[in-house]
Amino acid sequence: MNKISSFSYKFIFSLFCISFLNTNLFAENSTNHLKTIIFGAGCFWSVEKKFQESYGVVNVESGYADGKNIKPVYKEIIKRENRFNPNNFAEVVRVTYNSNQTDFESLVKIFFEMHDPTQINRQGNDIGTQYRSLILANTIDEINISEGVKKNYQNLLSKKGYGPISTDIKKYTNFYLAEDYHQDYLVKNPNGYCPDNSTGIIFSKETEDLVDNKDLTSGKKILVLDAEDCPYCFKLRKEVLNSYEGSIELFFRKSNELDGLDLKTPTWATPTIYFLENGQEISAHQGYLAKDKFYEFLGKFKLGKTEAYNVAFNQGTDPTYCKEYELFKNTPEGVFVDKLSGAPLFDTKHRFNSKTGWLSFTEAIEDAVTEHMDYSYGMVRVEIRSKSSGIHLGHVFNDGPNGKPRYCINATVLEFVPNLDT
Repeated sequence: MNKISSFSYKFIFSLFCISFLNTNLFAENSTNHLKTIIFGAGCFWSVEKKFQESYGVVNVESGYADGKNIKPVYKEIIKRENRFNPNNFAEVVRVTYNSNQTDFESLVKIFFEMHDPTQINRQGNDIGTQYRSLILANTIDEINISEGVKKNYQNLLSKKGYGPISTDIKKYTNFYLAEDYHQDYLVKNPNGYCPDNSTGIIFSKETEDLVDNKDLTSGKKILVLDAEDCPYCFKLRKEVLNSYEGSIELFFRKSNELDGLDLKTPTWATPTIYFLENGQEISAHQGYLAKDKFYEFLGKFKLGKTEAYNVAFNQGTDPTYCKEYELFKNTPEGVFVDKLSGAPLFDTKHRFNSKTGWLSFTEAIEDAVTEHMDYSYGMVRVEIRSKSSGIHLGHVFNDGPNGKPRYCINATVLEFVPNLDT
């Protein structure tokens, strides 16, 4: 009995040891390909987003590093007295990556390409030591790799007229996780802009073919500066620009595709919407614009101080028998479109002469307009607005021909598009 018990004990213990050893080996093999590196390239929530979308990156955390004698919390590092303090903590991200899918050098290249490393203690509009360009490596070998990439990138930058790289490369010392509201910032804040401080110079090509901007240098144009990895750019396209059909042409460009344009507003934020005339910026807006705000900007740009602008945005009314009315009352077959968005609003087949001096229709194109109660001037009326842009069009009354409605519409906020087959 004792011999059996002793044998059973030894057998079970051996199985346990083998199982424990195999489990540890498996755990080690399943995790030893995960490595980390810390980068500082300006405001950390923009850097966080770009690395999150990089192949092989498993996790990205915003935090603070490379500081001393200051508490590593946001409210301390942004204080006025710490703005140019060399001991201030830098805004950084800790990148965890799968070394079986990407390598250290590839991430360092992404780091240099995503910002302007020649700027000292700033990135774009963000100024202070907390925004310094920084690599915190884990080993001497990683430092040497970083220095090599830095040297190669300096050669590319110098050919384009940039100054010396200011990136500090050193051994990792400390990292403090940033507050929760700084983690996944772009996900938590769906409206705004993505800082784009990149130089546009990449490692895969020493020279980039210049984009031909000739079409942007004559007449009025809309230019949208965007980036592939910017969620605000995607949202602007999806919610506003994809449905735009206006007569002022719309162009999209990256930050390295602006040759020959006279832009006053900095190009470090995406999206930025520029309203250009003959290649010169007339006005601009940095960041996401909701549809109604976009059309307010466009209205000021296209219409200026005109009767059309007063009608569209101040609920004004055309003079009776105005110039536009005379032009539009007897057009060939076609449709009248929103003067800003280009969306079809009324068809000539529903037009009739109401003898009022304003364009009149018995109906609007389906789902093109919205109705709103209007109690102005002591009257009770139903206001008509364009669904696409929100601009004021006129009113609808119940005194049309044969019991139909009469859409009384201001001609100054319309454009006419003839049918192609007539």
